[in-house]
Amino acid sequence: MSIIIAGERSGVGKTTVTLTLLASLRRRDRLVQSFKVGPDYIDPMFHQHVTGRPCRNLDPVLTSETYVQQCFARHSQLTEYSLVEGVMGLFDGISSLVISPLSFAEDKGLMTNDKGQITDFASTAHIARLLDLPVVLVIDCSRLSGSVAAIAHGYQSIDPRIKIAGVVLNRVGSDRHLSLLKDALKPLQLPILGVLRRQDNITIPDRHLGLVPTAELTELNALIDRLADLGDTCFDWQNLLPLLKSQPLPPPPNPPHSPSSIRIAVARDRAFNFYYQDNLDLLQQLGAELVFWSPLEAAAIPKDVQGMYFGGGFPEVFAQQLAENTSVRDGVKTAILEGMPAIAECGGLMYLCEQIIDFEGKSWAMTGVLPTSAVMGARLTLGYRRAVALQDNLLVKAGTTVHGHEFHRSHLTLTPTQPLFETSRYDCDENMGCEGWGFPANVHASYVHLHWGRSVEIPQQFLKECRTYA
Repeated sequence: MSIIIAGERSGVGKTTVTLTLLASLRRRDRLVQSFKVGPDYIDPMFHQHVTGRPCRNLDPVLTSETYVQQCFARHSQLTEYSLVEGVMGLFDGISSLVISPLSFAEDKGLMTNDKGQITDFASTAHIARLLDLPVVLVIDCSRLSGSVAAIAHGYQSIDPRIKIAGVVLNRVGSDRHLSLLKDALKPLQLPILGVLRRQDNITIPDRHLGLVPTAELTELNALIDRLADLGDTCFDWQNLLPLLKSQPLPPPPNPPHSPSSIRIAVARDRAFNFYYQDNLDLLQQLGAELVFWSPLEAAAIPKDVQGMYFGGGFPEVFAQQLAENTSVRDGVKTAILEGMPAIAECGGLMYLCEQIIDFEGKSWAMTGVLPTSAVMGARLTLGYRRAVALQDNLLVKAGTTVHGHEFHRSHLTLTPTQPLFETSRYDCDENMGCEGWGFPANVHASYVHLHWGRSVEIPQQFLKECRTYA
């Protein structure tokens, strides 16, 4: 069956509830596969730390509805239990953020605008419908009592195709508070599947792009233990476990593996750790051997590699350490200028610049492959992008449209004269400008994060260029 953990809005504790469930299941030695709705990288890191299995992103914008269904079917069959963490509020989709007025189509059970267009595309509700999964709704009860019934009833009734299996009451203050909440919910006959009291000793640190990644948290295991302790007592396991059970459906076949012939150096450490596991899997299935290494700690780039992949992350946080590792900076620059193909997304793009200027205005030398600098600032660039290739480049041909996601607080001091992409918002025609470096020609450096699930030709093209270089 599996369930989706959804929130009535952002910030209600979806991730805490999800991690509490996962931690308690793992303490019981249950194998569990987790999924995350949307493009997020950091929440899946926490899932993987708890379960020991890579979390999979379910995002119909970056991939497709069909791919979301196939991905869930394939990976949920590998474990006894599976669980999906939602994004934002249950019905918050990309179109509903910008289209108004909204109306409710009673005959279809859909949120639509006055043109009849669905407005919750890529929302948690959309994924629940695609996968036919029940929803467990997390409600922040810290500032309400009787009103909880109106909230729960609204979510229960607005879309008849969404099955609310029950609620988790989060941030409950006292026994009296809980009694008021239960009395209010009783007429709805909606099961209370969990009650989490206000917790002062369970806090996950965050910073300018969200939660601090797992690799930087020295007390993470102690935190997970506290979550497991909480999970053992706060959930109605008798009713939850049957919902979490994976469906015995035959998964779609995995793509065939090709024999390894190309070695790709994948930067993965505290500075670079934003990767979709499906992208890494595709590279391996297409015949690549992945060599994970650290630009922070290594003495040199890996030997005998024919390509490099720098994902996103937080190079600005570790800019001094990256700058001080001159042998690696020089090695990366030399390899790229000699023709080695390299993908650099967001944080990777920043590493290929001449320097990073951090939030305090300090400048730190980077590899210098690109004649520009990355400057940190307060402005957050965030959103899905439709990107049309303006020229043939390392990954795609001119005129190709790809769909990606931007999430950063830096900007470049110089834009390329021949950018990779012309970008626009995914959900409307608003032009977001041109971006991306494709010079040298063996480089693909862009702020736009790509998931290759719907575009296997992208890693195929990359590996073709790596074989040519070899």
